[in-house]
Amino acid sequence: MKKQILRMLNFVSFRTSTRFLVVAVIALCLVPSQARAVGLGDILSLFTTITSTIQGTIGGALSGIQTLNSTINNFRQQIIWPLAAINQAKGFVNSTRVRYGNLMFQIEGIKNNSATLANPAQLESAFRNGQAETISQLPVVYTKVYATVPPPTDAQPVQRNMMDMDDALAMGSLKTTIMSDQTTQGMLALADSLEGQSAVAAPGSGPMISAQAQVANLETQAYTAKMLAAELRQEAAELAHQNTLLKQRAAATRNLQNQIQQVLSHQ
Repeated sequence: MKKQILRMLNFVSFRTSTRFLVVAVIALCLVPSQARAVGLGDILSLFTTITSTIQGTIGGALSGIQTLNSTINNFRQQIIWPLAAINQAKGFVNSTRVRYGNLMFQIEGIKNNSATLANPAQLESAFRNGQAETISQLPVVYTKVYATVPPPTDAQPVQRNMMDMDDALAMGSLKTTIMSDQTTQGMLALADSLEGQSAVAAPGSGPMISAQAQVANLETQAYTAKMLAAELRQEAAELAHQNTLLKQRAAATRNLQNQIQQVLSHQ
């Protein structure tokens, strides 16, 4: 903005002085010879005054603006964004990426699948691939491994309810892990992108990169909270399952006591 003001002032002063000279020359040609001789000294005096004004008052203001602009630029380059410190930070980022980048990619590429049979291997692959598109296939491969809920003729209603609820929570947690893995892949890609930006960032762009990193951090915390919620649901279901077994045992004990009393009453 200040450079534009300087150019405008220089341009205006040049155009103004040029126009004045042209008008003065034309007027001088039109004036009679006697008046021209008489007023020549005044015209030269006026030219001298204009020149001294341009070189003095206006020139001093322009020089002050240029000095101030140079001072501000030096303050930015030496204090706010020192070039040596910026280059040092960029060199550190580049050296760190070169040293650990390949190792991190190798760690990410390690496959830890452990199932050996066909159906378990298919299920493990489904919930480890980190692709949300495969969530719809999970119930089918899950049923191949853990079977379906038995019909009413083969189990009591309470048992069937617990089986169905346990399956639902198990598949829900597996689906959550798939989405979490996909999110993790996106966060890692974003982190790599931020590293690349920081290695070539221009002075003054640090706050923008930091803002992106803060947003990514908030997203990571949100997904972490979602995973913790899934674990809490699983723990709550486990407690409910154990409590239901205790209730069934209590009911079985009560029935046994009633049967013993009936046998004793017949004797």
